[in-house]
Amino acid sequence: MGGDFYLTAEQREMRDLVRAMARERIAPLAAHVDEAEAYPDESLKLLGDQGLMGLYIPEAYGGTDMGTLAFCLAVEEIAWACASSATIYLVQYAGGWPIVAAGTEEQKRRYLPRLASGEITAAFSLSEPGAGSDAAAISTRAVRKGDRYVLNGVKLWVSNGSKASVITLFATVDKGRGKGGVTAFLIEPTFPGFAVGKLERKLGIRGSPTAALHLSDCEVPVENRLGEEGEGYKIALSVLDGSRPAVGAEAVGIGQAALDASVAYAKERQQFGQPIGAFQGIQFMLADMAMAVHGSRLLVHHAAALVDRGAPAALESSMAKCFAGDTAMKVATDAVQIFGGYGYTREYPVERFMRDAKITQIYEGTNQIQRVVIARELTRR
Repeated sequence: MGGDFYLTAEQREMRDLVRAMARERIAPLAAHVDEAEAYPDESLKLLGDQGLMGLYIPEAYGGTDMGTLAFCLAVEEIAWACASSATIYLVQYAGGWPIVAAGTEEQKRRYLPRLASGEITAAFSLSEPGAGSDAAAISTRAVRKGDRYVLNGVKLWVSNGSKASVITLFATVDKGRGKGGVTAFLIEPTFPGFAVGKLERKLGIRGSPTAALHLSDCEVPVENRLGEEGEGYKIALSVLDGSRPAVGAEAVGIGQAALDASVAYAKERQQFGQPIGAFQGIQFMLADMAMAVHGSRLLVHHAAALVDRGAPAALESSMAKCFAGDTAMKVATDAVQIFGGYGYTREYPVERFMRDAKITQIYEGTNQIQRVVIARELTRR
């Protein structure tokens, strides 16, 4: 849509580059990535070669430092083409941003240039079997022994966990302190005692691996602690404020793809001697889909712009993620309906959009939790 007057020329140029690349090179691979549950190596290499992996990374460490809004623009375009690739791409931000925000100089030099070039990927590991929405309830233990920490526990739902070379992982140094004991660590898969567990078999985003991680007396050097002991919860929340708009952007991309497919189909599918798009029942569906997608995009861009300005963004980030996720699911479901029986088959991409959309209501904080955050922020003001 044309209402992008508030973007800078640089942001527009970057978005147009990603759009062309995503539609020409990434979209044709998406059905295979989904069907075969194949890791989209080719798409990720493409993004790395174009310097797009480092949009949030400062120039001093090989990135372009374009910020959260630019990153969301890129996520939307990638998600339009392939939600699996978009998930891996935005997890780079969730795993890498904590290093930008809280890392030591040595940590930044060790990881950020390789993340920016696409040489390595990052992951973010907060959830556990007993701690999903309740992030303060994590029970993975970290005990300091001299110049290292020994970690024991199981982490779940780690997007890209089987492929990442650095994982921002949260454990507790003292469960009795609740969120005050949560501490962040930069884990490398080569550390003794680290193992990747089972890979989940998922409804959607099937090319993005989701792994369990097992830490059995896993040895982590003290210099791989991120921030101070007990600062992990604060680090996690600050990451989520920035990454929730990106999940919203992924939802917008899926919703826009479903809308575009529906409009094209409504113009060509003939019934009762005319295109089905000539019937008011279909027209109203398309109008509602378009309004919801456009509204979602504006919410996402507003939240991302607040993050870029360093303004408080918890309320707006949760609103953007929640509204966009609910919209993507509704729009993708309506797209399947407009396609009728064809929409229910794998011959057309709308059934994939519907499966991919569902996760945007669940991860990065369920949409129920987003409503809790929104209400809490409103009553606090």
